[in-house]
Amino acid sequence: MILYDSVHAPNPRRVRFFLAEKGVEVPVQPVDIGSAENRKPEFLEKNELGGLPVLELDDGSFIAESVAICRYFEETNPEPPLMGVDAADRARVEMWNRRMESEIFNIVTGAFRNTHDFFKGRITQVPAWGEQCKEWAPKKLEWLDGALADRPFVAGERFTIADITALCAIDFGRVIGLQVQAEQKNLTRWYEAVSSRPSSKA
Repeated sequence: MILYDSVHAPNPRRVRFFLAEKGVEVPVQPVDIGSAENRKPEFLEKNELGGLPVLELDDGSFIAESVAICRYFEETNPEPPLMGVDAADRARVEMWNRRMESEIFNIVTGAFRNTHDFFKGRITQVPAWGEQCKEWAPKKLEWLDGALADRPFVAGERFTIADITALCAIDFGRVIGLQVQAEQKNLTRWYEAVSSRPSSKA
């Protein structure tokens, strides 16, 4: 088993964070996205979309997409549960993880992809969309601050993949100048708690 990884990208960090919470160690193969190694034919045989991370299983098959990889490890290493403990809880965690992706993670990465020099010549950038994402991002943190008023973690009383997605998104938001504001007391409390977990440094 091999995890194809990039230390600079937020999606691979989600998987490393998840694995660290599980106490699972997987051999890692770094992929240099700066030199577009992930766009070369050898890598595209592993993931035709060129994205990271990618998990190569022992049978030679591949799983791409960070949440799909996390799902694999949730099934093979169920403790501690990070994607829910019963039908209702799994649905709730899925709901909040999707919200963290659509309302924060995708907004941050949309701003980065469409305004940063790193992607010039790599993709067709739409600067106006990137600027719109930059405008939305702080408002999304305000929303999350309110959502955290009545519970310690994003999806409820326990730490889950939704917290991983949210923290990775907010941390990556530094590339567009996004940060938690001092007046966002609930978000600050959550951010400090989740950032202090040893797994967050994975």
